Amino acid sequence: MSLYPLIAAFFVLAFASLVTNMLRIRGGEHSSEAFGSGTLAGAGSFRCDTCGYAVALQERDELPACPHCSGGRFRRSSIFAGDAPAPSGDHGVEHPSWLEDIRDSLDGEGLHMAWEDGEVRTLRLAEGWTRIGRSLSADVRFDDPTVSRRHALMHRDGLKARVLDDRSLNGVFINGDRVDWHELEDGDEIAIGRFRLHFLRVSGAPGATAAEEEMGEAVR
Repeated sequence: MSLYPLIAAFFVLAFASLVTNMLRIRGGEHSSEAFGSGTLAGAGSFRCDTCGYAVALQERDELPACPHCSGGRFRRSSIFAGDAPAPSGDHGVEHPSWLEDIRDSLDGEGLHMAWEDGEVRTLRLAEGWTRIGRSLSADVRFDDPTVSRRHALMHRDGLKARVLDDRSLNGVFINGDRVDWHELEDGDEIAIGRFRLHFLRVSGAPGATAAEEEMGEAVR
């Protein structure tokens, strides 16, 4: 008796089982292990059980509370989780109390970014590209699981600047709205993961020097 029919039947059943499991995962029926905030879950991408917000962990990172909804349960992202809901940008825009003081303290005309990361920092945008992300090669680096290694790009061309999403997990939000790219206006808030950056167009004394155009100038 030939074994070929039995082998063929085995592969048909195995393929059918694989397809069924794939469809269940796509439909959200797959009960992957849940992890609570504060635990070491290993490297990879995880999504909040409540709102779908994604975090990207390195090997020794602890899962944070969800920055979007404060949820405490995450599941490892599946390769089939491309349809997971993206968090909305309905957090609203509230300018921090320190922003106008920072604006007043900036010397000379220019395009600036200001944000708070333990302390208030500012950056005068140089001509060309500025890379924002978690990577060590980023010009503006946020070592935080809500920020992708390559999260966003900013481009200055004379008196204009725009921001582009660099294929990030959580996206880039301008004044609460998710964008692929956006030409920036004075006072715009840019959400990068859990961080809020503020774009400032400063009009002051003319004649800014080349040294003042260097990136990385910080206000403490």
